[in-house]
Amino acid sequence: MTPIVIELAGEPQGKGRPRFVRSTGHAYTPAATRSYETTLRLAAQEVMAGRIPIDGPIDVEVLACMPIPASWSMIKRSGAIQGKIKPTSRPDVDNLVKMLDAFNEIVWRDDKAGSVVPGGENLQREAMPARRGEAAA
Repeated sequence: MTPIVIELAGEPQGKGRPRFVRSTGHAYTPAATRSYETTLRLAAQEVMAGRIPIDGPIDVEVLACMPIPASWSMIKRSGAIQGKIKPTSRPDVDNLVKMLDAFNEIVWRDDKAGSVVPGGENLQREAMPARRGEAAA
């Protein structure tokens, strides 16, 4: 099967914790999470171009390119670019993987069919230098 590659520009975001309304106890998803999931869904729809979702076992690889903090020294920045220093900032691996729920019914029928091991070989967090004119977090 041909790999399906979905790329999303910008800083990766993890799934936010549910929020609760004190007076009613009603839970809701934070607006930033809903917005990012919508962006992921649109990117997936564009790549899938009307193909039916995959039904069956699949392997999923995630590459999250994290910005290098502007406050880091040139030596530390160089180490991050070379892959010697890995990102340790937020979002964590678990919350990055949870964002894959946005692909349900678009890329695959249900994410239960996928095999992603958080923190394993299938998920990489790499340092990404800020582009000229962009601010790093």
